[in-house]
Amino acid sequence: MRASEAALKSWGEVLGFAPEEMPSPEEPTWVTPNTVRIELPAMRLREFASGGGTPTLVVAPFALHGATLVDLAPGHSLIERLLGAGVGPLFVVECKSATEAMRFFTIDTYLADLAIAIEETGGRANLVGLCQGGWLSVMFAARFPQKIAQLVLAGSPIDLDVAHSPMVSGTRMTAPDIFRGLVDSAEGLMLGRSMQTFWGIAELTPTAICKVLQENAPSPDLIERFLTWHSWTVDLPGAYYLDVVERLFRNNELCRGSFCALGRRLELSRINHPLYLLAARGDEVTPPRQLYAVRRHVSTPRQEIREALAPGGHLSLFMGARTLAREWADIAHRLKTPSRALYTKSRTIDSDSRALGKPQ
Repeated sequence: MRASEAALKSWGEVLGFAPEEMPSPEEPTWVTPNTVRIELPAMRLREFASGGGTPTLVVAPFALHGATLVDLAPGHSLIERLLGAGVGPLFVVECKSATEAMRFFTIDTYLADLAIAIEETGGRANLVGLCQGGWLSVMFAARFPQKIAQLVLAGSPIDLDVAHSPMVSGTRMTAPDIFRGLVDSAEGLMLGRSMQTFWGIAELTPTAICKVLQENAPSPDLIERFLTWHSWTVDLPGAYYLDVVERLFRNNELCRGSFCALGRRLELSRINHPLYLLAARGDEVTPPRQLYAVRRHVSTPRQEIREALAPGGHLSLFMGARTLAREWADIAHRLKTPSRALYTKSRTIDSDSRALGKPQ
C-alpha cells in the first residue's frame, strides 16, 4: 500500500507538470558522418559505412534518450570503435521521437520497420541490440531467424523474472491505470521529459559523468556533449509504451512463451545463431542475470555463446572508454569474422561469470 501511495504521489506530480513551461533542449548531433539510407514510419536507417561483408545493424534503444548515445564523442563512440575495427557495412537503426500521428504505433510497427531495414541492406544481417533495442532484436530473430547471421545483446532486459531491478519492481507495483492515465494526459504519447522527471535523473553529478564515460578528467567539451545528449529526450507512442509496460515488464511474455508478434507466437528456441552477451557488473538498469538468462531459452549451442562482464554501469556499456576499447573490440572482431568456429575456439569463463552462477 505504501509503495502504491508513493507511486500515485509521484505520478500525480508528473501529471501536473506542464511541458510547455520548459524550454526545449538542443537536439544532440552525430559525430561520425552518415547518411539516411531509408526513412520509415517509425524509424530511420543511418548508413555509416558500405562494404561487401555481412551488414551489421546497431539497434539503438528507444527509451528516454536519443540514438546518438552510440556516437557521443571521439573516444566514446561505439560507431567509431566498430568502424575502426573494420566492421562494415555498418548501420544504425534510429527510432524516431513520436508525434501525435504515431500514437497508435505498437511493437509490431517497429518489428515491421526493422524487417524493411534489413531487406534494404541485403536481407540478412548481424543485429547488435542495445538495452531496449536488445529485446526488439531478440523478437526479430525469433520471428525471422533466417534473416540473422549473428546476434549481439548489450545491457538488454530479456528475462525479467530472474533478477530484481528497480525498473521492473516499480512497474509491477504501479497500477496499470496510472500508466494509461499518463499516456492519456499527453494525447496518446509517453513524454520523455515527464519520464525523466518521474525517474528523478534529470541531473548528474560530475563524479557520475566521469564514471559513465570512464574518464578521470573529461574535457569541458566532452562533458557538454554528454549533458546535451542527456537533456534531450524522445517521446514514445502511447500504444507502444503500454505494450512494453504490460506485456514485457509486467508479464514477461517474451520469456514465458506467450508473446505474439506479426501474427505469430514467438518461440525463442528458433534462435540458434552465434550469440554475444555483454553485461555491466554495476548495471543499475539491467542486472546481468536478466540478460544472461536468454541462454536458457535459445537453441544456440553453448560453445557458440560468448559472455562478457564489463566494469561500470549501464551507460558505460555504450559510452565508457575502457569498455569500448576492450569488450567492444572483441565484439567487432567477431562481427567481421562470421565464423561459428570463432566462438568455439575462444570461449572462456572468468571468475565474474562464476560469481553470477552461470553454468560452465
